[in-house]
Amino acid sequence: MYILWGIIALILIWIAGSYNGLVVLKIRVKEALSDIDVQLKRRFDLIPNLVETVKGYMTHEAAVLEKVTAARASVAENKGSPLERDKAENVLSGTLKTLFAVAENYPELKANVNFIELQRELSDTEDKIQASRRFYNSNVREINIRVQRFPTNIIARLFGFRTEPFFETAVEEKEPVKVQF
Repeated sequence: MYILWGIIALILIWIAGSYNGLVVLKIRVKEALSDIDVQLKRRFDLIPNLVETVKGYMTHEAAVLEKVTAARASVAENKGSPLERDKAENVLSGTLKTLFAVAENYPELKANVNFIELQRELSDTEDKIQASRRFYNSNVREINIRVQRFPTNIIARLFGFRTEPFFETAVEEKEPVKVQF
């Protein structure tokens, strides 16, 4: 009889441990997604300052500034999760790259302290966004392995744990860079 109670106790301890492990991973995924959101918000807040700094110098490049502003507005209108907003965020990243490429034609702008600082901060933020996405993907990998691996998959199914989607590179960003001289 004691052996039976011991086996039942071990099974209950395993179930509780598996459940708690899945809960921890689920929370880590949410935390990682929140980290991405924080970095995207930081970039979003820096863009108006950058546009205002550049406006005075780039009177002939109004279309570039309009594209950056439109891309930022598109991100603002999309109220979904960072995964759902990813396409709009990628368009915004692309317009910022175009803005910096056009800025190369304006030596006095490139020497402007405000522009240099904003460019550095945006570059730093882009790096943090990429690091946050990698952190998110590593947490997603861990929970997806546990949700799909036997015998934890039984507990996951019982308590409604599901696999999470990975952040993936946008199709446009997979294209090779074209350099022309």
